[in-house]
Amino acid sequence: MAELQLSRKICPRPQALQAVQALRQRGPVVFTNGVFDVLHRGHASYLDRARQLGASLVVGLNSDASARRLGKGPDRPLNNQADRAVMLAALESVSLVTWFEEDTPLELITELRPDVLVKGGDYDMSVLAETQVVLAYGGRAQAIPFVEGYSTTALVKQIQNATKP
Repeated sequence: MAELQLSRKICPRPQALQAVQALRQRGPVVFTNGVFDVLHRGHASYLDRARQLGASLVVGLNSDASARRLGKGPDRPLNNQADRAVMLAALESVSLVTWFEEDTPLELITELRPDVLVKGGDYDMSVLAETQVVLAYGGRAQAIPFVEGYSTTALVKQIQNATKP
């Protein structure tokens, strides 16, 4: 089977800095992160809006272990890290996907130094350590409102309820 073209957008963390530096030549680099377990319209809208804030969008993906520590449920993530990375890379708005093992993307952000940090509207940007790091080197941080009614957790519950006798 031939290698997927979108695999060029998936970058192991040790090579992520070099890849981000190449992206930076095109203009501001936007960074966001998450589990992105089951992609839905809310994710697609959020990532598209994030991408509009710069020339490229880098997504820091929670590794499987990191995602499990978030407490979303014993069977989460439903899709493994490699599959989640491929789905994100398939989106036009996403320029690069890398991952992190830690509970937060703080170390990854410190390494990559994105120009813009974006989080979902449920975050108070002023209290995040990631925001402080980005602001300290002259970047900016911005929250993007969620598209209401879309949640992987809610979708999983809906499926579970539909399959109960």
